Amino acid sequence: MNGMGEGGRKPVKRRGNENGVPHISPAGKELLTELAREHGTPIFVIDHEKIRNNYREFREHLPFVQVYYAVKANSDPGIVRTLYEIGCSFDVASMPEFMIVYENIRDMPDKERQDWIWDKIIYANTIKPIDTLQALDKYKPLVTFDNIEELKKIRTYAPHSGLVLRLRVPNTGSMVELSSKFGADPGEAVDLIVAAFDLGLVVEGLSFHVGSQCTNFENYVQALQLAASIIDETETRTCRQIRILDIGGGFPVKYHPEVRSFQVLAKKLTSEIRRLFPPDMQILAEPGRFLVANSCVVVAKVVGKAFRDGKPCYYINDGVYHTYSGQVFDHVNYPVLSFKEGEKHISAVFGPTCDAFDTITQSAELPELEIGDLVYSENIGAYSHASSTYFNGFPPAKVVHINR
Repeated sequence: MNGMGEGGRKPVKRRGNENGVPHISPAGKELLTELAREHGTPIFVIDHEKIRNNYREFREHLPFVQVYYAVKANSDPGIVRTLYEIGCSFDVASMPEFMIVYENIRDMPDKERQDWIWDKIIYANTIKPIDTLQALDKYKPLVTFDNIEELKKIRTYAPHSGLVLRLRVPNTGSMVELSSKFGADPGEAVDLIVAAFDLGLVVEGLSFHVGSQCTNFENYVQALQLAASIIDETETRTCRQIRILDIGGGFPVKYHPEVRSFQVLAKKLTSEIRRLFPPDMQILAEPGRFLVANSCVVVAKVVGKAFRDGKPCYYINDGVYHTYSGQVFDHVNYPVLSFKEGEKHISAVFGPTCDAFDTITQSAELPELEIGDLVYSENIGAYSHASSTYFNGFPPAKVVHINR
């Protein structure tokens, strides 16, 4: 395995603008207005140059880390294509996500495409249906696991996969906690790795995830220390090298000015990784939110207004069952902003469905709006449109691409 234990996978190859609170310029607002006029509303506008800039920023501050975009953050095929074209790899968590990536590298001959998938995709869902494992096996991708039952399934249905053990690590202070559902307890980690080898499988690495939108950087420090300890014990017990470490996602986006700088985190990660791991350790990361959150804007239209509970109330044609779903599932507040100027009043904003749950905010600061006026929300690219539904028959916002 060329220095990565026995089994056949070659080492993952290395490749070679702090995310701020976005601000739309007057020219940008004019463009959004023109797009809304051309395409109707609601529209979900994806700026591909911002995605490219975010990728470059990540690589600038963590040049030794290989970037595997977490497709679940925003699975739009255009985003996948843009990231593929600039050298990104991919973290998928379902067979449909796998196929989105597969279909967007269609310019490769079949053999080259299979080799690319083998080296550039990690299937990072620790629980996989049997039919998914059967479909994946011919590609021999990296797949994660965190329990003995999953190991038995992999041994039967995808024995050619490379394995990565996901660890349970602290998620304290992260916006979305993940450790209650995923990750092997550190105390059983080495035994699971030994069990995998005993089954004839090849464990190539460890992974962890400190929780989405992690602003407590000590989570990373503790996770790295746990991983280093487990790798040392594994290599002592098995005489096999572990040379992949996947540090997951969680890299914070500046939804508001108080969010700590990614540059600070990058310096801390660099220092700890150099201190704890050998130079030939292959470091992977799975940024999702960091690459796409500030690249998208939603534009919606006021379709109704009323005065209730002492304040103006506006009803728009997008809501929490659609692009604003991140307010429910991702715990992010997206301020609703107006293209109009004027004295602002505390206002409520509701989505279009016949459900009181479809409340975007009770405290928007808006000027007086009329039916037909446009509103928008920035920084809404991650875990938003990806969760849109057709509830009440209302379709998701139309996707519009710029700077492709």
